[in-house]
Amino acid sequence: MERILTGLQPTGVITLANYIGSIKQMIEYQDKYESFIFVADLHSITIPQDKDTLSNRIRDLVALYLACGIDPKKNTIFVQSENVYHTNMSWLLECNTYYGELSRMHQFKEKSKKQESFTAGLLTYPVLMAADILLYDVKYVPVGIDQKQHVELARDIAIRFNKKYGDTFRVPEPLISESGTKILDLCNPTKKMSKSSDNPKGVIKLLDNINDVRKKIMGATTDSETVVKYDMENKPGISNLINIYVSLTGKTIKEVESEFEGCNYGTFKTKVADTVCEFLEGIQKKYNEIIKSDIIDKVLDNGKEITTNLASKKYEDAKKKMGFYR
Repeated sequence: MERILTGLQPTGVITLANYIGSIKQMIEYQDKYESFIFVADLHSITIPQDKDTLSNRIRDLVALYLACGIDPKKNTIFVQSENVYHTNMSWLLECNTYYGELSRMHQFKEKSKKQESFTAGLLTYPVLMAADILLYDVKYVPVGIDQKQHVELARDIAIRFNKKYGDTFRVPEPLISESGTKILDLCNPTKKMSKSSDNPKGVIKLLDNINDVRKKIMGATTDSETVVKYDMENKPGISNLINIYVSLTGKTIKEVESEFEGCNYGTFKTKVADTVCEFLEGIQKKYNEIIKSDIIDKVLDNGKEITTNLASKKYEDAKKKMGFYR
């Protein structure tokens, strides 16, 4: 079984869009691949973080993913900062990476433009990301199209290192899914649902109050027609609600159009709200049980043990090939 690795930053909150566009695929992957999932807390500090908030978010993130269906028996789950070999390997790789490569990274150019001053970590974190990947001989890295460049850099670093010092790293491949559905803002269905949205009424968070979720869906922007029909160009609001309903029920778009033929938007919104609220109630119940238990610590301790063992061997191999004494 091929190995994959996914990193999750403990920043912000998880939205319904995150679940439908990403977490659902991770649940599918856990049955197809040997899956490694880590909390990328070291990556999150490229911008300042409140220490108490960061600590709580790490725990919350793990609890939410477990509540969503990420199975700790099918995934090795760990915290990046608890494995010292990620930063150790990053330095070895950083000394085999060129400034020009890092300064051309899209995210560095975007983020540095918005800040008068920034830390060196904003420039060099793609090398740490390469270390995250190369430590575990992964075949695939599931990424969105905007993250593909990071995997390409990891490939370049691996190929360069192998050529210079001998075969050491497996060259990874990006795994870009075609099936992930993009969920849009409920108030402005011309842009994606985002936790950083200016209007909280357009965003559904997995831990939102259920009554608030219902109000958000019932107040979602649609159009002047009353036909429940999928048409992203002319009816983005109703099409977005159809995507949500389809994603949570497993029905096809055609089946949904037939189910609500002759119904008004109020009837359809009510059904979507019922479906979403029932789904979130299930996640929130599991989350509340998990967050109060010791399962998170047990899962992370197990992940730390497994990955530290693997990463130490890869690091020592790379270090020896570079000529270090021991």
